[in-house]
Amino acid sequence: MTTQILTTKRRFILYDDSLTSHASEELFTVRHWARHGPLRGAGGGRGNTWIVAGECDEWVLRHYRRGGLTAHFVTDYYLWTGLSRTRPWCEWNLLAELYKKGLPVPRPVAAQVVRRGPGYRGDLLTRRIPDSRALAACLRDDRIELIPWRAIGACIRRFHDAGVYHADLNAHNILVNTRHEIFVIDFDRGEHRTPGALWQEANLGRLLRSLRKLTSPGFAEAHAWPALREGYDSGCG
Repeated sequence: MTTQILTTKRRFILYDDSLTSHASEELFTVRHWARHGPLRGAGGGRGNTWIVAGECDEWVLRHYRRGGLTAHFVTDYYLWTGLSRTRPWCEWNLLAELYKKGLPVPRPVAAQVVRRGPGYRGDLLTRRIPDSRALAACLRDDRIELIPWRAIGACIRRFHDAGVYHADLNAHNILVNTRHEIFVIDFDRGEHRTPGALWQEANLGRLLRSLRKLTSPGFAEAHAWPALREGYDSGCG
């Protein structure tokens, strides 16, 4: 992984030049990718993520959009407090570090920050995890016994032991591939923290609430959570 930075007056692009032969604003436009082949939505609920045909494999293009009540007033604009603090820059660097350490995350391709007035907009390109589906899709389509709950718990434990905090750990951001390997995606606002029971349990609690929303009442606690927790506590899938 070789990191390069392309800077113009208002645009900043951070990229891995071993994955892309050029860096330009076109990399982050849906119109550009539509000329190279059909686009597919990658889910996530905000309509801001697309699967595109990269130079050697498939990539995931995500435009940063706000969630919650703020999104009713400001959809994709963030206050500028310095390039190193922008969300695309932080997420790209965190993913690059985790990927180098061998943690199961998508490899970052490029990040873009476009400054406008007192704020900025941003985008992120990552390599798509092949032959994988979100845990949320597995819950919808598969039998419960086919979902590798222990492996999911053990995977989360790896991140926690490394001091990695995921700001939105839910069933949409955990991927399961055809070999039952687990990956975690979407590290927007993620960060390094000193390992500690308080934030780690809160992280797990967020995932449990996500599972409750996607399953019938009592289902998560009775069927999924005991095995997931066993994998987490033992660190073995």
